[in-house]
Amino acid sequence: MRHVIWAVFFLGCGSAALVAQGNYEVQVYGYDLVPRGVTMVELHSNFTAEGSKTTDDGTLPTNHQQHETVEITHGFGEGKVIGFETGFYIFTNIQPDHGWMYVGSHIRPRVALSKEFTQKHHIPVGLSISNEFGWQRPSISADTWTWEIRPIIDKKIVPKHREPGDDRGLYLSFNPTFDKSFRGPESNRGYAFSPNFKFSYDVTKRVAVGAEYYGSYGPVTGFDPLRDQQQQILPAVDVDFGENWEFNLGVGVGVTQATDHLLIKCILGYRFHNKKGSELAKK
Repeated sequence: MRHVIWAVFFLGCGSAALVAQGNYEVQVYGYDLVPRGVTMVELHSNFTAEGSKTTDDGTLPTNHQQHETVEITHGFGEGKVIGFETGFYIFTNIQPDHGWMYVGSHIRPRVALSKEFTQKHHIPVGLSISNEFGWQRPSISADTWTWEIRPIIDKKIVPKHREPGDDRGLYLSFNPTFDKSFRGPESNRGYAFSPNFKFSYDVTKRVAVGAEYYGSYGPVTGFDPLRDQQQQILPAVDVDFGENWEFNLGVGVGVTQATDHLLIKCILGYRFHNKKGSELAKK
């Protein structure tokens, strides 16, 4: 079993991948994949209410930037050991005095241990790994080509006194992410450690409240000084509008000098079902 887990990990690391999230895709990933025959389309809307007003690397300031990102993810199915999906991103930016511009695109293959495998071997957490690889405009990011390796570990803890079918409880997700620049000023600094964490609690069957944490500490060989690290905490709410919908809203507060001080983010997603693919997935 241990060898299979490591094989899944290195398969994910060897896939093509992409860039750090920045303020374009502010999300802590969960373990669940998009099912086979389903395409999830998400709109990430992020507004930097209070950010940088000047820069020294030729990029545009982040203050009052509105980021609109379209994420399209298709599920390719789940076998006895692993499942697979691929996501594609289109990043855009509405910048004061510069209008609306295309920023770049990423591709994100992801593999996960199947639920059948984790249950059979009594693995108490969901295990998955994604990769992102892609390009961003140099006016937006000095590092134009980047790679992100994102292991995903999550767990839902449901109190024992719940009635059957009532899965309200505490949800935890940890994404110990590693970023690598291939072109730009950070390309010689190796892999940077950017951990993300989320916890939420179901206050009703349709509403969960909690908090998300996003950090960027610098190279794994030696973290940056605290003032140069990016760290942000977002109180957030998830609302269940039905099995095909996804909604997340959060307000982020930067806690270090190098972080945008106030961010408002929203994710709205919808699952489109391919009838033939969905029927095959049920077999």
